[in-house]
Amino acid sequence: MLQLEARPAPSKAMSLLSPVLALAITMLIGIAMFVLLGKDPVRALQIFFVEPLKNGYALSELALKATPLLLIALGLAVCFRSNVWNIGAEGQFIVGATAAGGMAMLAGPDTGGWMVVPVLLAGVAGGMAWAGIVAFLRDKANANEILVSLMLVYVATLLLGYFVYGPWKDPAGYNFPQTVRFAAGTQVPRLFTGLRVNIGSLLALVSVGVLWVFLFRTYAGFQLQVGGLAPAAARYAGFSSRRALWVALLVSGGMAGLAGALDVAGPQGQLTPYVPAGYGFAAIIVAFVGRLHPVGMVFSAVLMSLFYIGGELAQTRMGLPKSLTGVFQGLLLFTLLACDTLIAYRLRWRTTPARAVGAA
Repeated sequence: MLQLEARPAPSKAMSLLSPVLALAITMLIGIAMFVLLGKDPVRALQIFFVEPLKNGYALSELALKATPLLLIALGLAVCFRSNVWNIGAEGQFIVGATAAGGMAMLAGPDTGGWMVVPVLLAGVAGGMAWAGIVAFLRDKANANEILVSLMLVYVATLLLGYFVYGPWKDPAGYNFPQTVRFAAGTQVPRLFTGLRVNIGSLLALVSVGVLWVFLFRTYAGFQLQVGGLAPAAARYAGFSSRRALWVALLVSGGMAGLAGALDVAGPQGQLTPYVPAGYGFAAIIVAFVGRLHPVGMVFSAVLMSLFYIGGELAQTRMGLPKSLTGVFQGLLLFTLLACDTLIAYRLRWRTTPARAVGAA
Protein backbone atom coordinates (compact mmCIF):
# COMPACT_ATOMS: atom_id res chain seq x y z
CA MET A 1 0.00 0.00 0.00
CA LEU A 2 1.08 3.60 -0.58
CA GLN A 3 2.24 5.51 2.47
CA LEU A 4 3.68 8.96 3.12
CA GLU A 5 7.16 8.90 4.58
CA ALA A 6 8.78 12.05 5.97
CA ARG A 7 11.85 13.17 4.05
CA PRO A 8 14.99 13.46 6.19
CA ALA A 9 15.81 16.91 4.79
CA PRO A 10 13.16 18.65 2.64
CA SER A 11 14.63 20.70 -0.21
CA LYS A 12 14.70 24.44 0.56
CA ALA A 13 14.92 25.27 -3.14
CA MET A 14 11.81 23.23 -3.93
CA SER A 15 10.02 24.85 -1.01
CA LEU A 16 10.60 28.25 -2.60
CA LEU A 17 9.66 27.00 -6.07
CA SER A 18 6.53 25.22 -4.85
CA PRO A 19 4.15 28.15 -5.63
CA VAL A 20 5.57 28.39 -9.16
CA LEU A 21 5.12 24.65 -9.66
CA ALA A 22 1.58 24.85 -8.29
CA LEU A 23 0.77 27.66 -10.74
CA ALA A 24 2.14 25.61 -13.64
CA ILE A 25 0.03 22.60 -12.67
CA THR A 26 -3.02 24.86 -12.27
CA MET A 27 -2.49 26.19 -15.79
CA LEU A 28 -2.19 22.65 -17.19
CA ILE A 29 -5.43 21.62 -15.51
CA GLY A 30 -6.99 24.84 -16.79
CA ILE A 31 -5.97 23.98 -20.35
CA ALA A 32 -7.67 20.60 -19.98
CA MET A 33 -10.84 22.31 -18.69
CA PHE A 34 -10.89 24.74 -21.62
CA VAL A 35 -10.56 21.86 -24.08
CA LEU A 36 -13.42 19.96 -22.39
CA LEU A 37 -15.56 23.10 -22.58
CA GLY A 38 -14.84 23.38 -26.30
CA LYS A 39 -12.86 26.62 -25.99
CA ASP A 40 -9.50 27.57 -27.45
CA PRO A 41 -7.03 27.09 -24.56
CA VAL A 42 -4.43 29.45 -26.03
CA ARG A 43 -7.00 32.24 -26.35
CA ALA A 44 -8.31 31.54 -22.85
CA LEU A 45 -4.85 31.70 -21.28
CA GLN A 46 -4.14 34.91 -23.18
CA ILE A 47 -7.29 36.48 -21.74
CA PHE A 48 -6.42 35.32 -18.23
CA PHE A 49 -2.74 36.23 -18.09
CA VAL A 50 -2.00 38.72 -20.91
CA GLU A 51 -5.04 40.95 -21.35
CA PRO A 52 -4.93 42.31 -17.75
CA LEU A 53 -1.34 43.49 -18.41
CA LYS A 54 -1.56 44.96 -21.89
CA ASN A 55 -1.79 48.71 -21.12
CA GLY A 56 -1.76 51.31 -18.38
CA TYR A 57 -5.49 51.17 -17.73
CA ALA A 58 -5.38 47.38 -17.37
CA LEU A 59 -2.45 47.63 -14.96
CA SER A 60 -4.30 50.22 -12.87
CA GLU A 61 -7.31 47.90 -12.63
CA LEU A 62 -4.98 45.08 -11.64
CA ALA A 63 -3.49 47.20 -8.85
CA LEU A 64 -6.97 48.26 -7.73
CA LYS A 65 -8.07 44.62 -7.45
CA ALA A 66 -4.83 43.48 -5.80
CA THR A 67 -4.92 46.15 -3.07
CA PRO A 68 -7.70 44.69 -0.85
CA LEU A 69 -6.36 41.17 -1.39
CA LEU A 70 -2.91 42.22 -0.24
CA LEU A 71 -4.14 44.20 2.78
CA ILE A 72 -6.32 41.35 4.03
CA ALA A 73 -3.59 38.75 3.38
CA LEU A 74 -1.07 40.78 5.38
CA GLY A 75 -3.39 40.74 8.38
CA LEU A 76 -4.13 37.05 7.95
CA ALA A 77 -0.41 36.29 7.84
CA VAL A 78 -0.04 37.75 11.35
CA CYS A 79 -2.82 35.43 12.55
CA PHE A 80 -1.55 32.32 10.81
CA ARG A 81 2.03 32.86 11.98
CA SER A 82 0.61 33.15 15.51
CA ASN A 83 -1.35 29.89 15.10
CA VAL A 84 -4.64 31.82 15.21
CA TRP A 85 -6.96 30.68 12.43
CA ASN A 86 -9.00 33.66 11.38
CA ILE A 87 -11.22 32.43 8.54
CA GLY A 88 -13.70 35.31 8.81
CA ALA A 89 -11.78 38.16 7.22
CA GLU A 90 -14.65 38.52 4.76
CA GLY A 91 -16.96 39.51 7.62
CA GLN A 92 -14.40 41.98 8.96
CA PHE A 93 -14.11 43.43 5.44
CA ILE A 94 -17.91 43.87 5.27
CA VAL A 95 -18.21 45.49 8.70
CA GLY A 96 -15.27 47.78 7.92
CA ALA A 97 -16.96 48.83 4.70
CA THR A 98 -20.26 49.39 6.53
CA ALA A 99 -18.62 51.51 9.23
CA ALA A 100 -16.74 53.53 6.62
CA GLY A 101 -19.95 54.03 4.65
CA GLY A 102 -21.76 55.27 7.75
CA MET A 103 -18.99 57.79 8.38
CA ALA A 104 -18.96 58.88 4.72
CA MET A 105 -22.68 59.63 4.77
CA LEU A 106 -22.08 62.23 7.50
CA ALA A 107 -20.21 64.39 4.98
CA GLY A 108 -21.93 67.08 2.96
CA PRO A 109 -21.24 68.68 -0.42
CA ASP A 110 -18.91 71.23 1.15
CA THR A 111 -16.87 68.76 3.20
CA GLY A 112 -13.17 68.84 2.37
CA GLY A 113 -10.82 66.01 1.52
CA TRP A 114 -9.80 65.67 5.18
CA MET A 115 -12.91 63.50 5.61
CA VAL A 116 -11.09 60.60 3.92
CA VAL A 117 -9.05 60.03 7.09
CA PRO A 118 -12.07 59.54 9.43
CA VAL A 119 -13.70 57.31 6.81
CA LEU A 120 -10.67 55.01 6.64
CA LEU A 121 -10.25 55.03 10.42
CA ALA A 122 -13.91 54.06 10.81
CA GLY A 123 -13.29 51.10 8.52
CA VAL A 124 -10.28 50.01 10.58
CA ALA A 125 -12.28 50.35 13.81
CA GLY A 126 -15.17 48.34 12.38
CA GLY A 127 -12.92 45.48 11.29
CA MET A 128 -11.12 45.45 14.64
CA ALA A 129 -14.40 45.41 16.56
CA TRP A 130 -15.68 42.45 14.52
CA ALA A 131 -12.42 40.53 15.01
CA GLY A 132 -12.52 41.51 18.69
CA ILE A 133 -15.70 39.44 19.08
CA VAL A 134 -13.74 36.39 17.91
CA ALA A 135 -10.85 37.18 20.26
CA PHE A 136 -13.21 37.71 23.22
CA LEU A 137 -15.06 34.41 22.69
CA ARG A 138 -11.81 32.51 22.22
CA ASP A 139 -10.24 34.16 25.26
CA LYS A 140 -13.16 33.96 27.69
CA ALA A 141 -15.14 30.94 26.47
CA ASN A 142 -12.42 28.96 24.63
CA ALA A 143 -14.62 29.03 21.51
CA ASN A 144 -13.09 27.77 18.29
CA GLU A 145 -11.97 30.85 16.33
CA ILE A 146 -12.42 29.07 12.99
CA LEU A 147 -16.14 28.49 13.51
CA VAL A 148 -16.81 31.80 15.25
CA SER A 149 -15.04 33.94 12.65
CA LEU A 150 -16.68 32.03 9.79
CA MET A 151 -20.20 32.29 11.21
CA LEU A 152 -19.73 36.01 11.83
CA VAL A 153 -19.33 36.46 8.07
CA TYR A 154 -23.02 35.68 7.63
CA VAL A 155 -23.96 37.98 10.51
CA ALA A 156 -21.96 40.78 8.87
CA THR A 157 -23.77 40.20 5.57
CA LEU A 158 -27.14 40.44 7.32
CA LEU A 159 -26.02 43.60 9.13
CA LEU A 160 -25.07 45.22 5.83
CA GLY A 161 -28.41 44.16 4.35
CA TYR A 162 -30.28 45.70 7.26
CA PHE A 163 -28.73 49.11 6.60
CA VAL A 164 -28.97 49.20 2.81
CA TYR A 165 -32.53 47.82 2.77
CA GLY A 166 -33.58 49.89 5.77
CA PRO A 167 -32.47 53.13 7.42
CA TRP A 168 -29.65 53.94 5.00
CA LYS A 169 -31.53 53.25 1.76
CA ASP A 170 -31.44 56.14 -0.69
CA PRO A 171 -34.98 57.63 -0.78
CA ALA A 172 -34.32 58.81 -4.33
CA GLY A 173 -32.83 55.51 -5.45
CA TYR A 174 -35.97 54.08 -7.11
CA ASN A 175 -36.29 51.55 -4.26
CA PHE A 176 -32.93 49.93 -5.04
CA PRO A 177 -31.11 48.65 -1.91
CA GLN A 178 -28.28 51.17 -1.87
CA THR A 179 -27.16 54.24 0.01
CA VAL A 180 -26.76 57.70 -1.44
CA ARG A 181 -23.59 58.38 -3.40
CA PHE A 182 -20.87 59.54 -1.03
CA ALA A 183 -19.79 63.19 -1.17
CA ALA A 184 -16.71 64.05 -3.20
CA GLY A 185 -14.77 64.90 -0.04
CA THR A 186 -14.93 61.28 1.13
CA GLN A 187 -13.56 59.77 -2.09
CA VAL A 188 -10.13 58.17 -1.76
CA PRO A 189 -7.72 60.27 -3.89
CA ARG A 190 -6.66 58.70 -7.16
CA LEU A 191 -3.02 58.44 -8.16
CA PHE A 192 -3.47 59.27 -11.85
CA THR A 193 -6.04 61.23 -13.83
CA GLY A 194 -8.33 58.96 -15.80
CA LEU A 195 -7.36 55.81 -13.87
CA ARG A 196 -9.18 54.32 -10.90
CA VAL A 197 -6.11 53.21 -8.92
CA ASN A 198 -5.89 55.24 -5.71
CA ILE A 199 -3.70 55.82 -2.67
CA GLY A 200 -4.88 52.49 -1.28
CA SER A 201 -2.18 50.81 -3.36
CA LEU A 202 0.46 52.97 -1.71
CA LEU A 203 -0.98 52.17 1.72
CA ALA A 204 -0.77 48.47 0.90
CA LEU A 205 2.89 48.74 -0.11
CA VAL A 206 3.69 50.72 3.04
CA SER A 207 1.91 48.02 5.05
CA VAL A 208 4.18 45.42 3.46
CA GLY A 209 7.24 47.22 4.81
CA VAL A 210 5.68 47.81 8.23
CA LEU A 211 4.69 44.17 8.59
CA TRP A 212 8.14 42.97 7.52
CA VAL A 213 9.74 45.12 10.21
CA PHE A 214 7.18 44.00 12.79
CA LEU A 215 7.59 40.28 12.11
CA PHE A 216 11.32 40.06 11.60
CA ARG A 217 12.82 43.05 13.40
CA THR A 218 10.78 43.53 16.59
CA TYR A 219 10.53 41.59 19.83
CA ALA A 220 6.72 41.60 19.68
CA GLY A 221 6.78 39.99 16.24
CA PHE A 222 9.27 37.41 17.51
CA GLN A 223 6.91 36.56 20.37
CA LEU A 224 4.00 36.05 18.00
CA GLN A 225 5.96 33.72 15.74
CA VAL A 226 7.40 31.66 18.58
CA GLY A 227 3.91 31.25 19.98
CA GLY A 228 2.74 29.92 16.63
CA LEU A 229 5.69 27.63 15.92
CA ALA A 230 6.30 26.30 19.43
CA PRO A 231 3.54 27.07 21.95
CA ALA A 232 5.27 25.09 24.70
CA ALA A 233 8.51 27.01 24.22
CA ALA A 234 6.57 30.29 24.23
CA ARG A 235 4.93 29.42 27.55
CA TYR A 236 8.29 28.41 29.01
CA ALA A 237 9.77 31.76 27.91
CA GLY A 238 6.89 33.61 29.57
CA PHE A 239 5.28 34.86 26.35
CA SER A 240 1.59 35.63 26.73
CA SER A 241 -0.58 33.52 24.42
CA ARG A 242 -3.57 35.67 25.40
CA ARG A 243 -1.82 38.84 24.25
CA ALA A 244 -0.74 37.16 21.01
CA LEU A 245 -4.35 36.14 20.34
CA TRP A 246 -5.68 39.67 20.76
CA VAL A 247 -2.86 41.33 18.82
CA ALA A 248 -3.14 38.92 15.90
CA LEU A 249 -6.91 39.18 15.55
CA LEU A 250 -7.08 42.94 16.03
CA VAL A 251 -4.34 43.53 13.46
CA SER A 252 -6.01 41.15 11.03
CA GLY A 253 -9.44 42.68 11.55
CA GLY A 254 -8.08 46.21 11.20
CA MET A 255 -6.40 45.39 7.90
CA ALA A 256 -9.55 43.75 6.54
CA GLY A 257 -11.62 46.75 7.69
CA LEU A 258 -9.20 49.12 5.96
CA ALA A 259 -9.57 47.12 2.75
CA GLY A 260 -13.36 47.41 3.03
CA ALA A 261 -13.17 51.16 3.62
CA LEU A 262 -10.91 51.66 0.59
CA ASP A 263 -13.30 49.65 -1.54
CA VAL A 264 -16.50 51.55 -0.69
CA ALA A 265 -14.84 54.98 -0.51
CA GLY A 266 -12.94 54.30 -3.71
CA PRO A 267 -14.35 52.49 -6.75
CA GLN A 268 -17.79 51.75 -5.21
CA GLY A 269 -18.69 55.21 -3.89
CA GLN A 270 -21.70 53.87 -1.95
CA LEU A 271 -22.91 50.85 0.01
CA THR A 272 -24.83 48.10 -1.78
CA PRO A 273 -25.63 44.46 -0.98
CA TYR A 274 -22.80 43.54 -3.37
CA VAL A 275 -20.01 44.76 -1.09
CA PRO A 276 -19.11 41.13 -0.21
CA ALA A 277 -16.77 40.23 -3.07
CA GLY A 278 -15.06 37.15 -1.66
CA TYR A 279 -11.82 39.03 -0.99
CA GLY A 280 -11.62 37.73 2.57
CA PHE A 281 -11.64 34.11 1.44
CA ALA A 282 -9.39 34.65 -1.59
CA ALA A 283 -6.87 36.39 0.67
CA ILE A 284 -6.35 33.10 2.53
CA ILE A 285 -4.98 31.65 -0.70
CA VAL A 286 -2.94 34.82 -1.27
CA ALA A 287 -1.37 34.45 2.18
CA PHE A 288 -0.35 30.82 1.72
CA VAL A 289 0.81 31.16 -1.88
CA GLY A 290 2.97 34.07 -0.67
CA ARG A 291 4.41 31.82 2.05
CA LEU A 292 3.08 34.16 4.76
CA HIS A 293 5.89 36.54 3.85
CA PRO A 294 5.01 40.20 3.18
CA VAL A 295 7.01 40.40 -0.06
CA GLY A 296 5.78 37.05 -1.33
CA MET A 297 2.19 38.10 -0.78
CA VAL A 298 2.65 41.07 -3.11
CA PHE A 299 3.22 38.69 -6.03
CA SER A 300 0.47 36.29 -4.97
CA ALA A 301 -2.01 39.18 -4.65
CA VAL A 302 -1.20 40.27 -8.21
CA LEU A 303 -1.65 36.68 -9.39
CA MET A 304 -5.01 36.37 -7.66
CA SER A 305 -6.18 39.67 -9.14
CA LEU A 306 -5.22 38.25 -12.56
CA PHE A 307 -7.65 35.41 -11.88
CA TYR A 308 -10.40 37.87 -10.95
CA ILE A 309 -9.96 40.15 -13.96
CA GLY A 310 -9.18 37.30 -16.35
CA GLY A 311 -12.30 35.46 -15.21
CA GLU A 312 -14.45 38.52 -15.87
CA LEU A 313 -12.93 38.96 -19.34
CA ALA A 314 -13.33 35.27 -20.14
CA GLN A 315 -16.98 35.45 -19.11
CA THR A 316 -17.77 38.34 -21.46
CA ARG A 317 -15.52 37.43 -24.40
CA MET A 318 -15.68 33.63 -24.47
CA GLY A 319 -18.95 32.87 -22.71
CA LEU A 320 -17.22 30.96 -19.92
CA PRO A 321 -19.05 30.59 -16.58
CA LYS A 322 -18.53 33.11 -13.80
CA SER A 323 -17.54 30.35 -11.39
CA LEU A 324 -14.34 29.76 -13.36
CA THR A 325 -12.50 32.31 -11.21
CA GLY A 326 -13.31 30.35 -8.06
CA VAL A 327 -12.27 27.13 -9.77
CA PHE A 328 -8.83 28.57 -10.56
CA GLN A 329 -8.45 29.87 -7.02
CA GLY A 330 -9.32 26.50 -5.54
CA LEU A 331 -7.05 24.65 -7.96
CA LEU A 332 -4.13 26.90 -7.03
CA LEU A 333 -4.64 26.25 -3.33
CA PHE A 334 -4.99 22.48 -3.65
CA THR A 335 -2.05 22.10 -6.01
CA LEU A 336 0.05 24.19 -3.62
CA LEU A 337 -0.94 21.95 -0.71
CA ALA A 338 -0.11 18.88 -2.81
CA CYS A 339 3.29 20.27 -3.78
CA ASP A 340 4.09 21.19 -0.19
CA THR A 341 3.11 17.72 0.98
CA LEU A 342 5.38 16.01 -1.56
CA ILE A 343 8.24 18.34 -0.63
CA ALA A 344 8.01 17.31 3.03
CA TYR A 345 7.04 13.67 2.39
CA ARG A 346 7.63 11.04 -0.25
CA LEU A 347 5.41 8.20 -1.40
CA ARG A 348 6.52 4.68 -0.49
CA TRP A 349 4.96 1.39 -1.55
CA ARG A 350 4.95 -0.92 1.44
CA THR A 351 3.95 -4.55 1.20
CA THR A 352 2.32 -6.25 4.16
CA PRO A 353 4.62 -9.05 5.47
CA ALA A 354 3.21 -12.59 5.17
CA ARG A 355 3.77 -13.14 8.90
CA ALA A 356 1.60 -10.15 9.73
CA VAL A 357 -1.12 -11.39 7.34
CA GLY A 358 -1.12 -14.84 8.98
CA ALA A 359 -1.31 -13.32 12.44
CA ALA A 360 -4.26 -11.20 11.35
